[in-house]
Amino acid sequence: MQTKPHALVVMSRQSFDAHFDAARLARLADLVALSDPVFADGLDDPRVRARLADVEVLITSWGTPRLTPERLASVPGLRAVLHCAGSVRGLVGEEVWRREIRVTSAAEANAVPVAQYTLAAIILAGKKAPFLAADEERAYQGWGTVTGYGDLSNFGRTVGIVGFSRIGRKVVDLLRALEGTTCLVADPYADPAEVEKAGATLVGLDELLLRADVLSLHAPETPETRHMIGAKELSLLSDHATVVNTARGSLVDSEALAAECASGRLFAILDVTDPEPLPATSPLRNLAGVMITPHIAGSLGTEIHRLTDHALDELARWTARQPLHHEITAEDWASGRHA
Repeated sequence: MQTKPHALVVMSRQSFDAHFDAARLARLADLVALSDPVFADGLDDPRVRARLADVEVLITSWGTPRLTPERLASVPGLRAVLHCAGSVRGLVGEEVWRREIRVTSAAEANAVPVAQYTLAAIILAGKKAPFLAADEERAYQGWGTVTGYGDLSNFGRTVGIVGFSRIGRKVVDLLRALEGTTCLVADPYADPAEVEKAGATLVGLDELLLRADVLSLHAPETPETRHMIGAKELSLLSDHATVVNTARGSLVDSEALAAECASGRLFAILDVTDPEPLPATSPLRNLAGVMITPHIAGSLGTEIHRLTDHALDELARWTARQPLHHEITAEDWASGRHA
């Protein structure tokens, strides 16, 4: 009989409690050998270090300390790191790849609630619902009194997706639910054939901005994408367009966006901001044309179990010596595309 590999769950206590209920702990125990402690919130405690000598698999998530060369040296038999969250950039480094340790991420699963939230934001933007709700003079007067908000419709509108990422692709797919929607994508690295297959059209950023009724951002945070939507880009959007940002706050010039929204020309639904949280002095905080939520689009509550299940599915494949479905390679990590 094949011996089960020894595993250790390493993440914050809050993360562990959110990820593992009794059923998921039982599934974990079926797949790997667990010793005391099953869970640790760090790797530097002497009691934990004594346990690491036999560990072959780490189950990680939010709150896992970075796997530095010094920490990896205390886990000589480590063969896999299965991450129950999104990006692993703050977790692993070159030493992991040098030692040929397998790494997986649950970023694909985490993209699901973000895409769902984004679809909801786009639909609300079509009706200008958050902004009308914040307008005390008009919220209770009936639809016939609404002026200055543009076309309150989700039929035959144009949605611009910036970034054909995991989440961007899912949003494109979900937009099929809106009849007559034209979906445009701007991404210098996207394959036009893949975008077309998904049901969208690849265009340049300026064309997308000129045509979009709703602009939805899904680009990564890099030096090149910082403030990629600035005053010039915002000026290309048509009157009454809405900016939806569930990606990274740094993609947008906050001051330029605040100026456009203060004028009443544009609207914004922001789940992320720059900085985050916004200071009390930020003009974005007091505009009726801006809806801000506290970075809630990603996995929260029971949605976190989807991430756990994703990692446990990968663990099942790894223990069965089957191909991993969401492995992060050294090339992925170096490029930042999927890491």
